[in-house]
Amino acid sequence: MATKKINVVEKTPGKHIAYEVQKNKLVFGDDELSVNLESRERDYEVTLDICIDTEDGIVIGTGGKAQKYAAEIMIPARRYDIIEDGVDENGEPREVPVPIEFDMSLCTLVLWGIEV
Repeated sequence: MATKKINVVEKTPGKHIAYEVQKNKLVFGDDELSVNLESRERDYEVTLDICIDTEDGIVIGTGGKAQKYAAEIMIPARRYDIIEDGVDENGEPREVPVPIEFDMSLCTLVLWGIEV
């Protein structure tokens, strides 16, 4: 089983948003926002913006009522192993991509100082 730690970078000084790693999830605040990083993994890098809104709620994205940038989550592109699975119609080995298990330790959480 892969490690459940995430890389953390404090981009700017100050107070940072509270977070906790729970399996493949990042939970922000007092269980206010939970993001399942494994379910967000794609064949390309995914970046999620975490903001504080006008009502001091925690939201994903910079639109709407979002006003304070708090964090950025970077999920790398899904990785694959290539396995041989029989032969194709020409008698050549058929290679099939098989996703490698999600690994939280490859993700990065960038924290921005937020004003209280």
